[in-house]
Amino acid sequence: MKEELNIRITGKAGHGIVSAGMMLARTYKDSGLHVFSIQDYMSRIRGGNNFFQVRVSARPVYAPREKVDIIVALDKEAVDANKGALAPGGLFVLDAENFGIKELKKGWLSAPIYALAEEAGGPKCANAVALGIIAALTCENFVTAARAVEREFSGKGGEAAAMNRQAALKGYDYALRNIKSEAFRLTGAPHNSSLLIAGNEALALGVISAGCKFYTAYPMSPSTGIMNTIVDYAGKYGIIVEQAEDEIAAVNMAVGASFAGVRAMTASSGGGFALMCEGVSLAAMTETPLVIAVVMRPGPATGFPTRTAQEDLDFVLHAGHGEFARAVYTPGSPQECFLAGKRAFNTAERFQVPALILSDQYLAESFTNIEFPGTAAEPPGRGRIFGNSDGPEQGRYAYSRDGVSARAFPGRSGVLAVADSDEHGTEGHITELAEVRVKMTQKRLHLKLAGLVKEILPPNVINPGAKTMLCGFGSTLGVMREACAAAKDAGFIHYPQVWPFPEAATLAALKGAQRVLTVENNASGQLARLIRRETGLKPAGSILKYDGRPFTLDEVAAVLEGGL
Repeated sequence: MKEELNIRITGKAGHGIVSAGMMLARTYKDSGLHVFSIQDYMSRIRGGNNFFQVRVSARPVYAPREKVDIIVALDKEAVDANKGALAPGGLFVLDAENFGIKELKKGWLSAPIYALAEEAGGPKCANAVALGIIAALTCENFVTAARAVEREFSGKGGEAAAMNRQAALKGYDYALRNIKSEAFRLTGAPHNSSLLIAGNEALALGVISAGCKFYTAYPMSPSTGIMNTIVDYAGKYGIIVEQAEDEIAAVNMAVGASFAGVRAMTASSGGGFALMCEGVSLAAMTETPLVIAVVMRPGPATGFPTRTAQEDLDFVLHAGHGEFARAVYTPGSPQECFLAGKRAFNTAERFQVPALILSDQYLAESFTNIEFPGTAAEPPGRGRIFGNSDGPEQGRYAYSRDGVSARAFPGRSGVLAVADSDEHGTEGHITELAEVRVKMTQKRLHLKLAGLVKEILPPNVINPGAKTMLCGFGSTLGVMREACAAAKDAGFIHYPQVWPFPEAATLAALKGAQRVLTVENNASGQLARLIRRETGLKPAGSILKYDGRPFTLDEVAAVLEGGL
């Protein structure tokens, strides 16, 4: 018996690695266990080594581990690429005869994966056979695995579901007869964290819950999952989804829809967001609410299309030309993704500014089981609109103490709605008067920023003032949480919002710490620079990783134990 297991199914694109991984994750979740899964895949349609890794435990887990207890390989290349990941005492399952491997190393076990798949329906069932083998090694029975197969193939017809269920059962029966080991058995207990979800899905559901009615984007990994989820619910909730011809069109469509009065957003990764920057400034100048999700991947240029990074923090903080207020949210979990989707719309409309949600491939595509936040959190607030509290005689861009004036919607507000991308006066007409320019800049920047500062999301702080304090944003939440819980005299501060920056909360949390380190998936320590710039406090160093892969718990724990 083990307290937790780390399991990997690996093969090339086309082997159904994601399907097998999702079935495995659902098997454990339905067994009452907690899971955290990651995907590692090539940016190609066929070939290359991919894997889906599931960490499973009787207690909640939030980050991947380095070494793997059970690996099932579906081709020879996967054997060569993954053999170094096997943990001491682990089991590496492969089809040696099919792969042409004559010598098995310690911990390796040959199973007739493809012969069993042929009996069930053909080589495409090999992933289901792998699922069955793992279920036999780790689960008390076949029930939850069978249920996971039914769910995965329910939309592909009864024949596909029956064929894959048969393949999984063959793998299960083979393992029971031929692998006599209880070393990998796990038992679970009922829990409330019954929803298995990834960051992109959670963000999309938050956006829907916020009342988004227009979504437009040009598909760019790893942001496309947001659009796919919204499409699934578009008919039910009356959402228009438009696949634009490029990111320039997408951002301008979103600005136009928002100007017309509906909640609208777009999303992309760094390369696509680069094309959106002029549209971001257009939204700022016209004081049109705009929500954009930027799901990071390594750059520059096309970079690593299917890998993860936190390289665009500086970019998003300063994107667009000119000076204007903005909000930047950096959720670190599916729960925070859901709430960020709702809060971003409220912020964008209340202050009439761009609100950006910064995520990354790791958070976007990692699945974990959670207890979902209540939809009552962050109730929609549309902000100031003509006809509610402000009279039309004040003008669309009237000066106000907080920099926010009432919005007017074309054909709906009973007043003429005028907007211009040039500098303009209170009525929206072009001006070149110096005094108007000064007052409008103060309105868009200083006054709105002062309001945004009052509504900063507080950072997550655990064990403030500990000897060692870690600082992170976005997807590093889980790995910091687990590493600090296991370490001696360590704590962390995690930022679900990085702009406006929570200066006071940061100084309070780090007061008394002997060593302050940032944890970042970039090469230059962008968060460390931001902390120093906004607080005057210089972190002692940074734990940096920029190979396109996420931090593992083991990597961060090693730093806490041994120093930099």
